[in-house]
Amino acid sequence: MLNRQEMRSIITNAFDDWKIYGRRVLFIIPDNSRTAPIDRIFRIIYERLQERATTIDFLIALGTHPPMTEEQIYKRVDITREERYRDFSKVRFFNHHWKNPQQLMTLGTLTAKEVETLSEGRLSQSVPVTINRLIQHYEMLVVIGPVFPHEVVGFSGGNKYFFPGISGPEIIDLFHWLGALITNQKIIGIKHTPVRAVVDAAARLITAERRCFALVVNQDGLSGLFAGTPEEAWSQAADLSARENIIYVDRPFHTVLSRAPEMYEDLWTGGKCMYKLEPVVADGGELIIYAPHIREVSVTHGEIIRQVGYHVRDYFTGQWAKYRRFPGGILAHSTHVKGAGEYVDGVEKPRIKVTLATGIPEEVCRAINLGYRDPQSIRIADFQNRENDGILYVPKAGETLYRVKR
Repeated sequence: MLNRQEMRSIITNAFDDWKIYGRRVLFIIPDNSRTAPIDRIFRIIYERLQERATTIDFLIALGTHPPMTEEQIYKRVDITREERYRDFSKVRFFNHHWKNPQQLMTLGTLTAKEVETLSEGRLSQSVPVTINRLIQHYEMLVVIGPVFPHEVVGFSGGNKYFFPGISGPEIIDLFHWLGALITNQKIIGIKHTPVRAVVDAAARLITAERRCFALVVNQDGLSGLFAGTPEEAWSQAADLSARENIIYVDRPFHTVLSRAPEMYEDLWTGGKCMYKLEPVVADGGELIIYAPHIREVSVTHGEIIRQVGYHVRDYFTGQWAKYRRFPGGILAHSTHVKGAGEYVDGVEKPRIKVTLATGIPEEVCRAINLGYRDPQSIRIADFQNRENDGILYVPKAGETLYRVKR
């Protein structure tokens, strides 16, 4: 694991190589739904740049997540309100607002032909590439974020912090739906994917210099910190993440209890507890998302999700005239939580059963087409150390991918 001195050395050397001193710099960081030592990196950055950079600002790459409060931001970087104004007075923090046109600018357009080529024929439509207009005030944009196996793009991180991290809704919907068409099981943990190609193509429209600190985090801490362009740093981090964030098992399990950590505040983020474990649930098996603290389907998208429900991909593609009006990001989330399956002769046939043992009421779970179990009925001991019985318990799900050995 990297210690603070090693982290400081990597960051300082990168700053020297990038000629960052004396420039206006915007750092783009994750919200609380990603595990990463942002607090330690924040202090090192400020220590190195407070007297050397013209501007040191931080933009939270929320994608479509809710804005963070000041208190949440200060907790993310591990400072108090008093310290913020006394010791870190030069820095400013901003939330990204994905749906506010006043805060967005258009970089250009990916043409229908480009999208068709990048998506390998799955989609053929043009898409405007919009992004937070703050970026036009900086000479350098620096992404700081972890790289984990990801259900939409293959591996998170790199240019994904621009799209969807600080982008507008159009490209968010396009690339999420593209990932859903490919399906979670076929894309998660795969390095080079059509969705990554779309993200990288959009990022090339940014005129400011782009740099990146790509992190690899495992259960023991920070195991890798790579600096370079978003493409270079992400590539190295993805290779390490493939070794450290994927667990291989001998056979699938008929029951999986996937426990969501507190950082997932709704099912929109807590769905990762399904995505990372779907590959090891046996056909006809059950995955239980155990999260008594989750009480919302989605803080941001709940109303639309209640209209759509949770369904397999072919349920939507088989009734596209009915569902095409809904945002692609919503439909993608729906299919990723429900998992693989078929829609034949008007009958939906999911491969597995997905059950919520959360604070979401039973009637809501049934209405959105997911199973329900009273979280009070869950005894962790009933699921622990029972792999030989076909039962798997994962105490902190959502970031480590599980796969069956081939």
